[in-house]
Amino acid sequence: MVDLYPYDYSLATLIMNMQTYYYALASERFLIQEEPIAEVLKERTRYYHEQEKEIDFWLVKQPAFLEAPEMAEIKAKCPKPAAAIISTNSQFITWLKLRLEYVMTGEFQSPSETISEAVASFANVS
Repeated sequence: MVDLYPYDYSLATLIMNMQTYYYALASERFLIQEEPIAEVLKERTRYYHEQEKEIDFWLVKQPAFLEAPEMAEIKAKCPKPAAAIISTNSQFITWLKLRLEYVMTGEFQSPSETISEAVASFANVS
């Protein structure tokens, strides 16, 4: 019998389920306190509900994806503690970049070997 799948099944599953996530990253202070981001996200949530669209964005304090080795340069440039708005919608992140100006943007794949959960956080839950 010939093995049609010479690679690990779990790796194949991981690749098939991989999603591209886009982010707008800044210091937590800037993103949450200095900018009216809560109002922006509230309005976007309202719009999504009206359109019966699934929420595809998250505000994450101290995002865990920054710990991935491929994010070392981005992590080094971002003031701590960091916060990010993560989305599967690249246009939303582009709009945020134009609206907020002082944010870094980029993208990553998850789940991956180095980023298992896109919206994981190292922030303490209170």
